[in-house]
Amino acid sequence: MAQRPVWRGHMRLALVTCPVALYAARHERGNLHFHMINPATGHRIHMVAEDAETGEPVERSELARGYEYAPGRHLVLTDEDIERARIESSSTLTLDKFVAADAIDPVHYESTYYVVPDGDAGIDVYAVLRDAMAEAGRIALSRVVLSSREHPVAIRPDGLGLVAHTLAEARDLNDPAPLLEGLDRVKPEREMIKLARQLIARQEADYEPADIEDRYETRLRQVIEARLAGEGLEDAAAEAAPDNVVDLMAALRESLARGGRGGGNAASRTAAPGKAAPGKTAPGKTAPG
Repeated sequence: MAQRPVWRGHMRLALVTCPVALYAARHERGNLHFHMINPATGHRIHMVAEDAETGEPVERSELARGYEYAPGRHLVLTDEDIERARIESSSTLTLDKFVAADAIDPVHYESTYYVVPDGDAGIDVYAVLRDAMAEAGRIALSRVVLSSREHPVAIRPDGLGLVAHTLAEARDLNDPAPLLEGLDRVKPEREMIKLARQLIARQEADYEPADIEDRYETRLRQVIEARLAGEGLEDAAAEAAPDNVVDLMAALRESLARGGRGGGNAASRTAAPGKAAPGKTAPGKTAPG
């Protein structure tokens, strides 16, 4: 089945426009899905929509959008109300601003879409914009309405085409500062950083799609297949958890001596929270004189 666009309209830069369409960059690849069942009968259960006050069941086709303007009181919005709120970004991707390619922290990226020419008209404009952005090392900022909601997007060149990422606002992100409290007082020794860099250099390699395989789902499928076949399945070997406090410098050196790959647990063992490694002082504390 041919993929359908999630949005169609025009991309515009100043007085130059071209028709484009957005297509979802990812799809469901047959991920495992589960139904909720009654274990006593083995039958599926139904989630029923019902009136919160009367308890009467309601057909989903009869439901409407409601804005709660006071506790328990809602303003019902019609399709006409939603239509009146339509803005220009409903049909036009206006390239408002161009920023450096690395200006946006990836933590802001949400969903990804392919931006492609919608027909032959304006395909030359599309190619010119793509190449100009690539040569300038810039990405464009714009806005688009998807599912009745406006989203800020970053549009960047990607090979022969363009890719758009919806962006999360800063106010939608959790503040990491409380989670990182105290790290500003940790000052690693240069020698340890040098050893760690040697370990990193030894394990440098090209990225491969298998690096992001969902191993949990693969294992779960094996469990399901084994159960269906009436067979047992041996427990997967668990990684050894850190079991003692070691000297970080010694662990780094031992890792390098073992080749940096699969050399036991020494490299993974670090001082337990709140404890200092032997011969070391805990961050933020002064060694007794």
